[in-house]
Amino acid sequence: MNIREDIRNIAIIAHVDHGKTTLVDQLLKQSGTFRTNEQVAERAMDSDDIERERGITILAKNTAIQYKETKINILDTPGHADFGGEVERILKMVDGVILVVDAYEGCMPQTRFVLKKALEQNLTPIVVVNKIDRDFARPQEVVDEVLELFIELDANDDQLEFPVIYASGINGTASLDPDQQDENMQVLYDAIIEHIPAPIDNKEEPLQFQVSLLDYSDYVGRIGIGRVFRGTIKVGQQVAMLKQDGKVKNFRVSKLSGFLGLKRVEITEAYAGDLIAVSGMEDIDVGDTICPVEHQEPLPALRIDEPTLQMTFLVNNSPFAGREGKFITSRKIEERLKSQLETDVSLRVEDTDSPDAWTVSGRGELHLSILIENMRREGFELQVSKPQVIIKEIDGVKCEPIERVQIDIPEEHTGGVIESMGSRKGEMLDMINNGNGQVRLVFHIPARGLIGYTTEFMTLTRGYGILNHTFESYEPMQQGQVGGRRQGVIVSMETGKSTTYGIMHVEDRGTIFVEPGTEIYEGMIVGEHTRENDITVNITKTKQITNIRSANKDQTSVIKKPRILSLEEALEYLNDDEYCEVTPESIRMRKKILNKNEREKSIKKKKTV
Repeated sequence: MNIREDIRNIAIIAHVDHGKTTLVDQLLKQSGTFRTNEQVAERAMDSDDIERERGITILAKNTAIQYKETKINILDTPGHADFGGEVERILKMVDGVILVVDAYEGCMPQTRFVLKKALEQNLTPIVVVNKIDRDFARPQEVVDEVLELFIELDANDDQLEFPVIYASGINGTASLDPDQQDENMQVLYDAIIEHIPAPIDNKEEPLQFQVSLLDYSDYVGRIGIGRVFRGTIKVGQQVAMLKQDGKVKNFRVSKLSGFLGLKRVEITEAYAGDLIAVSGMEDIDVGDTICPVEHQEPLPALRIDEPTLQMTFLVNNSPFAGREGKFITSRKIEERLKSQLETDVSLRVEDTDSPDAWTVSGRGELHLSILIENMRREGFELQVSKPQVIIKEIDGVKCEPIERVQIDIPEEHTGGVIESMGSRKGEMLDMINNGNGQVRLVFHIPARGLIGYTTEFMTLTRGYGILNHTFESYEPMQQGQVGGRRQGVIVSMETGKSTTYGIMHVEDRGTIFVEPGTEIYEGMIVGEHTRENDITVNITKTKQITNIRSANKDQTSVIKKPRILSLEEALEYLNDDEYCEVTPESIRMRKKILNKNEREKSIKKKKTV
């Protein structure tokens, strides 16, 4: 059997923030792929603004480096479980993985998630213990943890023989010895060439190419990125596209691109083992197989993770609608949501009874909040409802998504966190005391129990807790109320500008969300009440000016610093009778029914029904 020694295909997998993207930077820089005078941004693979700000990878990216005689195709994958659909499809394109694990944190929920997917695909692993230069790094224990995880996930004997490399991505060094670092990453390149299997060379057989990722360009439309599994593909060739639903469409290949460094390079042909981008088809989709017209043989379908969370997106109809946004009509919002479907295969957009509202389903809160954040940056104005988990019927039983949660907290907060997770129907699976004052707790919990939990968790742990979760499975639905917000809210009864005087009169009733001088409308949420019921207040009132001197007139008014919620915090915070209004400049929370009397009538009506 012939193999292509001139190529290797690998994916870099890891828990979020364990240093995959920084490691890829170093591999790119040290391979000589860039010219000496070329400026390379830090975390060059994270090209999206939000990726750079948050330090996370959202979309899988591919790059390639030339090392001696070998081209190494590298796919950088997201670590967040919300983008797990991307990870799964990428692993179909490669022959091996580099599993990056933080030398201090060790194995985390997404380490488990991505490794499980890689082992199921029977891929060859290399383990990189990264951030070896960190204080309190514990490389030997981390390697033991990784080995335990491999055994727990039923790795085969070959997979258990993984090489271990100790690296510092930020310093660009690596070695086989945890106690000292070489000057560069030579050992990692050598390990890739030596351990990762080379693709089979079957370029003489009939073509099979499968699309794993989608991109979009205004010039050529949809672009299918994937791997040539068999045969040869050429520009100008007539081919058949076999859709997942059994339909067949013929077309001509108009453009092929390969990858080198961070650029796409136009090529005229590609062979078995190459990772390429194909243009020229309007409705190409993930999972489609491209093959010769006379030899139609589809590859196995790619499984795309189903959405687990949904929200209603609506046209903004608040009193301040149209003030700050460029795109505010239902037509513009619908066009934008439909265009998102061109590249995001885990997203679903469905029409509702109203022409001004759509049900948008995604993989999690982060997945949907990043779509909303991108829309507001592009000039859109919209409203969204509270996120709801998607309930499925499996064999006649109502089932809900269950998450595996891993919590790292200081020892003194353990009791409070266990109690709060228990009240949200969380079931504790494991408790590990690391001996350095830190405790790791592992739970299974219904996904709806986690909605709105982050704020409570941060309060309980005084900001020192770390919470990570990943989708585990669908299980029969638990009875009763799970999770949700405990406190009521403070709602404005007037439209106007908030004043220091107005805020001072209500701040002892709870936590205020707005600063003095903020424009407010009737029905807008301006704070959190200390009790479980909602209250309506006037924070726009001003002090009556009289000519009578006050005994304490020289005292300066001081108010507490307000709590300003980010987009994710606001989405998590919502209740069923509330919306979050999102514009390019503001994030406001409001009641669905703005008028106090009408709200009360609606509540009474519900109680009598």
